[in-house]
Amino acid sequence: MTEYLIAFNDEWVGDLTDEDLRNASRATRALRAEMTAAGVLIFTGGLDDAAPVFSVDASSGAPLFTDGPYVESKEHLGGFAVVDVADEEAARLWAGKIAEACGWPQEVRRFRYATAGVPETA
Repeated sequence: MTEYLIAFNDEWVGDLTDEDLRNASRATRALRAEMTAAGVLIFTGGLDDAAPVFSVDASSGAPLFTDGPYVESKEHLGGFAVVDVADEEAARLWAGKIAEACGWPQEVRRFRYATAGVPETA
C-alpha cells in the first residue's frame, strides 16, 4: 500500500453560502465513513484559523519559538486527508470523490519512502 496526501488550498474554495457549507459537510462526513469502511483513511483534518500560530527553529542548537508562520499557511493548506491505497489509480479515485464531496479542487501527492517501504522519519 502507498500513502497519499490529498489536500486543498483555502484560496481554491469559492464564496460559499451557509447552505453550500452544510451540504459539503454532510457529503464529506458520508465520504469519511465510506473511506473508513474501505480501510483507506488514515487521517483527515483542516486548519483552525482562530488558533494561535507559531514557528520553531532549532538551527542554533536549541528550539526557538516565535509567533506567526514564515508564510501564510492558509495560502498553502486548508484541509487534507491522508490515505493508504494500492496505487495512484486508487488515490485518484478517492481524490475525485473528495473533490466532488467538497465542491472544490484537490491536490494529490504521494509520500516519500525510504528503502524497503518504511516511511522516512524526521
